[in-house]
Amino acid sequence: MPDAVPTHRTSRTSGESHRFDSGDSSTSPAPRAGRSARLVRLLALMGPAFVAGAWQFGPGNLTSAVQAGSRFGYSLIWVLVISTVLMIAFTDMSVRIALVSRDSVVETVKRTLGRAVGGAAGLGVFVIALMFSVGNAVGAGLGLSLVLGGSPVWWTFACTAVVATFLFTRGLYGVIEKVLLAMIATMAVCFVITAVLSRPDWTGAAAGLVPTIPPGTGLLLVALVGTNFSINAAFYTGYASRERGLHRDQYRETTLADTIPGIVAPGIMTALVIIASAAVLRDEQGASLAELAGVLEPIAGQTGRIIFALGFFGAAFSSMLANATAGGTLLSDGLGWGNQLSSGRVRLAILGVLAFGATVTAVAGGSPIQLIITAQALTVVVAPLLGILLVILANNRRLMGDLRNRWWHNPLAALGLAAILATCYSLITSFS
Repeated sequence: MPDAVPTHRTSRTSGESHRFDSGDSSTSPAPRAGRSARLVRLLALMGPAFVAGAWQFGPGNLTSAVQAGSRFGYSLIWVLVISTVLMIAFTDMSVRIALVSRDSVVETVKRTLGRAVGGAAGLGVFVIALMFSVGNAVGAGLGLSLVLGGSPVWWTFACTAVVATFLFTRGLYGVIEKVLLAMIATMAVCFVITAVLSRPDWTGAAAGLVPTIPPGTGLLLVALVGTNFSINAAFYTGYASRERGLHRDQYRETTLADTIPGIVAPGIMTALVIIASAAVLRDEQGASLAELAGVLEPIAGQTGRIIFALGFFGAAFSSMLANATAGGTLLSDGLGWGNQLSSGRVRLAILGVLAFGATVTAVAGGSPIQLIITAQALTVVVAPLLGILLVILANNRRLMGDLRNRWWHNPLAALGLAAILATCYSLITSFS
């Protein structure tokens, strides 16, 4: 087996001195100025985890949330809390691996566990990205058609063209980050307003934080875990951190400014969708996103429909952008073509993901449910591999040094792997 990657790192002691020593105390800035400077520095670190959060918060996530709220009320909100904690744990492992390694996550896997394993990881995420691109394309087109009218298919083409345009801009990753941060902020406002307009029972929503499993949850419970604990998105966060140019001595600040809020934000928005669905669609079997938008009309008129539709479009479009970027990058890295977004091969692979989603949407002429189900089935094959690889690397003493998993990381990792395997088992048995 290949040797572990030699650690290429800056001295922690010197790194910390640069962070905390600001020169002679007599010239130290006023406390208020110091707090302001620290806030600006923290805000500047936001991005990589928000990209991952945008990937996981897509049409599939929203659909499962609407189903959960309409069928089981507030009783499954606790699932989001657990899924979010696990997502933070695995995203944090991916970030730490990226900070200590001189290579990308896939390249590090190749060096430590062999080229075949690293290549399989990259190719597997790419195939999943291809399948998810269909749902994202459909969702983006549907969201705009709800607001502006017209054919969802033509709007899908328009959204695909906009995302493709980003590929030819300078500082591509920076543009993607800014767009996704703006989209997430817009979605947050839309779903907060949606939840308030639906006039929910907030006491009942709080009671949903207590774990209970109502009869008949079945695959819906699996879907909630699978869409909110997205190991694929966690795996890609390491790439986003490298594209941002984050350094080892920024780990703690990155955790506070990006990793935690970037993963918590989509969890809160998903919970708000469940709350709104429970309030206005309770006991309606098979409720849809369009029905939720329509139910808000009597409460807030056309404005209610537009607010929800904009939030839904934001979720689909941001997921389309993040999914294509991650899928193309990991394919290129798995094949040994490089992993920088400035690379022509990487951009070509991203275009391939976008083209696949738009083409299938046009051919199907609607929501290709079977393809979305196939994407979930493919997750069964790849997600456990990605999760195991992150845990192995994060526990590698030679690679990680003092950033390796602590004793409390591994129980969370074990719980996460158990959740992934349980999801796999449930999906496999559902197709048998």
